[in-house]
Amino acid sequence: MENALVIGASGGIGAALCRALSSRQVPVTTLSRQENGLDVTSQTSVDSLLDALTGPFDLIFVATGALEIDGKGPEKALREVSAEALEAQFRLNCLGPALILRHAARLMPRERVCRFAALSARVGSIGDNGLGGWYSYRTAKAALNQMLHGASIELARSHKQSICVALHPGTVDTGLTKKYAGGYKTVTPDDAAGNLLRVLDALTPAQTGQFFDWRGEQIPW
Repeated sequence: MENALVIGASGGIGAALCRALSSRQVPVTTLSRQENGLDVTSQTSVDSLLDALTGPFDLIFVATGALEIDGKGPEKALREVSAEALEAQFRLNCLGPALILRHAARLMPRERVCRFAALSARVGSIGDNGLGGWYSYRTAKAALNQMLHGASIELARSHKQSICVALHPGTVDTGLTKKYAGGYKTVTPDDAAGNLLRVLDALTPAQTGQFFDWRGEQIPW
């Protein structure tokens, strides 16, 4: 791997990914709200910063997202669903990565293996949903999964060796999950980053467009 671009590099997982890649001697370009004023929900902001990049990047990793936005956590019942919370979740967890995907073909090499990955969540799986609830977050992540699957088909036409996937990092000990981890075993951001990179290392272009967890196991849509 010659170059990497990490979006959301100031977050827990994003920063850990940067450390892990740097330890491999991979040059890393970073973008984040904290460092660059990036607002992934704004097409103007995304286009302004990504248009300035030339690449090529062998890995583009979108590590943005949030479970709780503006103090509104996951809904436990339908009566708690609101238009505002649903729209906010969709804008951050689906629209943001989608706006970045618009730049993927230009920024990734055509002549060698290249990878585009975005953080999704197992709760975004429709087939794996046996509990209900968490309506806005689940729906936004399910929409993200569809975006990535569709993008993988288009990218494969021009970038024959591309791998475009959704990744579930497990329950990571970050501010995003602290209030909602419950009895689930958590891992550190550094462990999560190492797991995710190992999964990406093992994937082949034949597996593009799929949804994997931190162990490399495929998750149903």
